[in-house]
Amino acid sequence: MNALKNKVQLIGNLGNAPEIKNTESGKKLARFSIATNETFQNARGEKVKETTWHNLVAWGKLADLAEKYLQKGTGVVIEGKLINKSYNDKEGNKKYSTEVEVYEFLMLGSKEKKAE
Repeated sequence: MNALKNKVQLIGNLGNAPEIKNTESGKKLARFSIATNETFQNARGEKVKETTWHNLVAWGKLADLAEKYLQKGTGVVIEGKLINKSYNDKEGNKKYSTEVEVYEFLMLGSKEKKAE
């Protein structure tokens, strides 16, 4: 059960092609974001579509695969864990960010090919 303590699964579409970087230690990383959509009815009975953006990071061989196959609009299923970070901005204010460290992803095809 330890593996289930911090597990995230998302299905969405890439906002842009992954940004690829190599660390000083020589490790490759890919940063990208995906949008997930939820549809619900509000109190007035109107259908509302809500989009949420998620920041993701993939390392090593997964970064290689992301660089090779993922592009803007690609539909993906990802599995990973939440990473919380804090830092100080230029004015010295403490800021917080959350991203998903990707362990696995599955391509669903491009957004244009998806049947609605």
